[in-house]
Amino acid sequence: MAEKRQRESTGFLIKQRAFLKLYIITNIENGRWYGLQLLDELKKEFKPLGFEPQHSEIYRALHELEDEEQILTKIKIKPDGAKRKEVVVYKIKDMEKAKAYKKLVKADLERCEQLLRKALQDNFS
Repeated sequence: MAEKRQRESTGFLIKQRAFLKLYIITNIENGRWYGLQLLDELKKEFKPLGFEPQHSEIYRALHELEDEEQILTKIKIKPDGAKRKEVVVYKIKDMEKAKAYKKLVKADLERCEQLLRKALQDNFS
Protein backbone atom coordinates (compact mmCIF):
# COMPACT_ATOMS: atom_id res chain seq x y z
CA MET A 1 0.00 0.00 0.00
CA ALA A 2 1.35 3.40 -0.97
CA GLU A 3 2.20 5.72 1.88
CA LYS A 4 0.11 8.91 1.91
CA ARG A 5 2.08 12.06 1.33
CA GLN A 6 1.45 14.89 3.73
CA ARG A 7 2.12 18.52 3.01
CA GLU A 8 5.36 19.59 4.63
CA SER A 9 6.92 22.99 5.06
CA THR A 10 9.28 24.03 2.30
CA GLY A 11 11.62 25.61 4.83
CA PHE A 12 11.52 28.94 3.00
CA LEU A 13 8.67 30.52 1.07
CA ILE A 14 5.48 28.65 0.29
CA LYS A 15 5.32 26.68 -2.96
CA GLN A 16 3.04 27.91 -5.72
CA ARG A 17 0.94 24.74 -5.78
CA ALA A 18 0.24 24.87 -2.03
CA PHE A 19 -0.80 28.49 -2.44
CA LEU A 20 -3.15 27.58 -5.31
CA LYS A 21 -4.61 24.64 -3.39
CA LEU A 22 -5.45 26.95 -0.50
CA TYR A 23 -7.35 29.29 -2.80
CA ILE A 24 -9.02 26.41 -4.63
CA ILE A 25 -10.36 24.98 -1.37
CA THR A 26 -11.60 28.38 -0.23
CA ASN A 27 -13.22 29.15 -3.59
CA ILE A 28 -14.99 25.78 -3.62
CA GLU A 29 -16.20 26.42 -0.08
CA ASN A 30 -17.60 29.73 -1.40
CA GLY A 31 -19.54 28.12 -4.25
CA ARG A 32 -17.11 28.26 -7.18
CA TRP A 33 -17.03 24.64 -8.32
CA TYR A 34 -15.98 24.57 -11.99
CA GLY A 35 -12.33 24.33 -13.03
CA LEU A 36 -12.58 27.20 -15.50
CA GLN A 37 -14.51 29.27 -12.98
CA LEU A 38 -11.68 28.74 -10.48
CA LEU A 39 -9.07 29.63 -13.09
CA ASP A 40 -10.87 32.82 -14.09
CA GLU A 41 -11.38 33.87 -10.47
CA LEU A 42 -7.75 33.27 -9.48
CA LYS A 43 -6.40 35.07 -12.56
CA LYS A 44 -8.67 38.05 -11.90
CA GLU A 45 -7.73 38.18 -8.24
CA PHE A 46 -3.95 37.90 -8.62
CA LYS A 47 -3.18 39.55 -11.97
CA PRO A 48 -2.96 43.04 -10.38
CA LEU A 49 -0.27 41.58 -8.08
CA GLY A 50 1.80 40.22 -10.96
CA PHE A 51 0.77 36.57 -10.60
CA GLU A 52 -1.28 34.83 -13.26
CA PRO A 53 -1.79 31.13 -12.53
CA GLN A 54 -1.66 28.89 -15.55
CA HIS A 55 -4.40 26.49 -16.62
CA SER A 56 -2.11 23.48 -16.16
CA GLU A 57 -1.13 24.48 -12.61
CA ILE A 58 -4.76 24.91 -11.54
CA TYR A 59 -5.74 21.51 -12.89
CA ARG A 60 -2.65 19.82 -11.39
CA ALA A 61 -3.59 21.29 -8.01
CA LEU A 62 -7.21 20.17 -8.44
CA HIS A 63 -6.11 16.63 -9.32
CA GLU A 64 -3.74 16.45 -6.35
CA LEU A 65 -6.49 17.66 -4.01
CA GLU A 66 -8.73 14.96 -5.43
CA ASP A 67 -6.33 12.01 -5.82
CA GLU A 68 -3.50 12.41 -3.32
CA GLU A 69 -4.96 14.47 -0.49
CA GLN A 70 -8.51 13.17 -1.03
CA ILE A 71 -9.96 16.53 -0.03
CA LEU A 72 -12.03 17.06 -3.19
CA THR A 73 -14.30 14.97 -5.32
CA LYS A 74 -15.57 15.71 -8.78
CA ILE A 75 -19.03 15.11 -10.11
CA LYS A 76 -20.28 15.24 -13.69
CA ILE A 77 -23.56 17.09 -14.12
CA LYS A 78 -25.71 18.08 -17.08
CA PRO A 79 -26.64 21.74 -17.05
CA ASP A 80 -30.35 22.49 -17.37
CA GLY A 81 -31.45 22.20 -20.98
CA ALA A 82 -28.26 20.45 -22.13
CA LYS A 83 -28.84 17.25 -24.08
CA ARG A 84 -25.33 15.84 -24.21
CA LYS A 85 -22.95 18.26 -22.54
CA GLU A 86 -21.65 17.27 -19.11
CA VAL A 87 -19.77 19.62 -16.83
CA VAL A 88 -17.34 18.59 -14.11
CA VAL A 89 -17.83 20.30 -10.76
CA TYR A 90 -15.65 19.96 -7.68
CA LYS A 91 -16.95 19.54 -4.14
CA ILE A 92 -15.27 19.21 -0.75
CA LYS A 93 -15.14 15.49 0.00
CA ASP A 94 -13.57 15.67 3.45
CA MET A 95 -14.08 18.94 5.33
CA GLU A 96 -11.74 17.89 8.16
CA LYS A 97 -8.88 17.25 5.73
CA ALA A 98 -9.62 20.57 4.02
CA LYS A 99 -9.45 22.41 7.36
CA ALA A 100 -6.24 20.62 8.32
CA TYR A 101 -4.63 21.50 4.97
CA LYS A 102 -5.60 25.15 5.33
CA LYS A 103 -4.18 25.19 8.87
CA LEU A 104 -0.81 23.88 7.63
CA VAL A 105 -0.69 26.44 4.84
CA LYS A 106 -1.62 29.21 7.27
CA ALA A 107 1.41 28.33 9.42
CA ASP A 108 3.63 28.45 6.32
CA LEU A 109 2.18 31.79 5.23
CA GLU A 110 2.74 33.30 8.67
CA ARG A 111 6.37 32.12 8.62
CA CYS A 112 6.79 33.51 5.08
CA GLU A 113 5.31 36.83 6.16
CA GLN A 114 7.89 37.08 8.94
CA LEU A 115 10.72 36.27 6.53
CA LEU A 116 9.54 38.88 4.03
CA ARG A 117 9.11 41.54 6.72
CA LYS A 118 12.62 40.82 7.97
CA ALA A 119 14.06 41.08 4.46
CA LEU A 120 12.30 44.39 3.85
CA GLN A 121 13.38 45.80 7.20
CA ASP A 122 16.99 44.60 7.00
CA ASN A 123 17.58 45.66 3.42
CA PHE A 124 15.32 48.63 2.73
CA SER A 125 14.90 50.68 5.89
